[in-house]
Amino acid sequence: MAPKFRGRVTMLNSVRVRLTLWYSAVMAVVLVVLAIVTFLILQRNSIRRTDATAAEQAESFLKTVNAEVRDESGPETLQEALDVAIAEHRFRDTLFVVIDEAGKILASSEDQIPRSRNAPTPVETLQDSMRRIAADRRPLQTVRLGRRTYRSYFRNFSIERKDCTLVVLQSLHPHDEFLETLTGAFALVIPLAVLLASSGGYFLARRSLAPVAAMGAQASQITAANLDKRLPVQNRRDELGRLALAFNDLIDRLEKSFIQQRRFVADASHELRTPVAILCGEADVTLSQPERSPEEYRESLTILRSEARRLKLIVEDLFTLARADAGQHPLVLSDFYLDELVADCARSVRTLAAAKRILVSCDAANEMQIRADEPLLRRMLLNLLDNALKYTEPGGEVQVSCGEVERFYRVTISDTGQGISPELQPRIFERFFRADKVRSRSNSDRGGAGLGLSISLWIAEKHGGRLELTSSTPTGTTFAVYLLKPIA
Repeated sequence: MAPKFRGRVTMLNSVRVRLTLWYSAVMAVVLVVLAIVTFLILQRNSIRRTDATAAEQAESFLKTVNAEVRDESGPETLQEALDVAIAEHRFRDTLFVVIDEAGKILASSEDQIPRSRNAPTPVETLQDSMRRIAADRRPLQTVRLGRRTYRSYFRNFSIERKDCTLVVLQSLHPHDEFLETLTGAFALVIPLAVLLASSGGYFLARRSLAPVAAMGAQASQITAANLDKRLPVQNRRDELGRLALAFNDLIDRLEKSFIQQRRFVADASHELRTPVAILCGEADVTLSQPERSPEEYRESLTILRSEARRLKLIVEDLFTLARADAGQHPLVLSDFYLDELVADCARSVRTLAAAKRILVSCDAANEMQIRADEPLLRRMLLNLLDNALKYTEPGGEVQVSCGEVERFYRVTISDTGQGISPELQPRIFERFFRADKVRSRSNSDRGGAGLGLSISLWIAEKHGGRLELTSSTPTGTTFAVYLLKPIA
């Protein structure tokens, strides 16, 4: 691409230049249209005034002729009356001609017609023009005599039993001069106005878009390492202020996302490091001794299997949350009864509860039909039940109930374990969060990664419902799941 052409393309990439060009083009079109309309209106009005003046002068001329003919002391012939009228009606740029029925000129002021060199005599020129006017029979028309153009007006009259025609010729020279002056003025004013408007438009566009350029320069300096920077907001009420506020809000969300991502990666690394370290350590200890008994090998393999299962659960939970965040975990809907699912989940954890001497009771209503993703709801309920069993001491109780509340099915899971402190309750649905001192992992039985409640909350919200911590006291904790009932 040639350097000059490339420079023009680069220049057109500027918003200021494009705005100025559009503004100048619109301004030029408006001015040209206005000039054309003005020119046509003034031209028409000028012709109308010329025609009206010719009609008035024709009326005055005929009155003079009639007065001279009827005056006993005046001329006695029509020719003398016409000559007197011609003499009395000598106006600048106006010509009077009287012709008879045969087209012969009876009287005229032909001496006012300018002649060009080698042109026919005025009488010959006037005679031919009058014949054309009489043959055309239009009251108003434009004719050319000599070097000038005239606007003709003819009127028939009868005097002393003789039919005649009066032709008044108004020179269009002043009219043409005025229009030429007007055209010249438009040709000078329009380019000057467009130039001034373009200069002013470019100045205003540059001044108005200067904050945008400044914001762009500042925004280009914001990276992942300095997300704490923000754009300055000069006026919160104008468009640029709202743009800066929207951009700052975007940076706020990005900063929070980066913080969550860093914390998620750190927590995931910490959670994965523990079972991996146990696997490696146990394997090293087993291999360090050349001979071990079968019982010792079995004990080591049991530890390896336990930690591998824990590692598998953590990876599965992470994969589920990653797919959920990416919107790649669609629901597989089916019709089933929620009360039956709740009862089935309660039965499936009773064996684990019995080993810890914990009572699991279930109070499920009948005929709670729902259309949802059954595997996901089962996983949510088992997460909540597993969470309740982990933090309930031996001899305690876990209660499960379900019913209807307005437009929702409600499933509540309560335990008799130690509650969550009030300052930690707002964070219980965060990923990898565990209340360290109260409901924390104190032994291998409570080896969760802190992802169960996060996954359960996502499942409830995915179904258009919600998961809430309804109460948590030193004597127990209750979670409630609300799911939309199907529309009848």
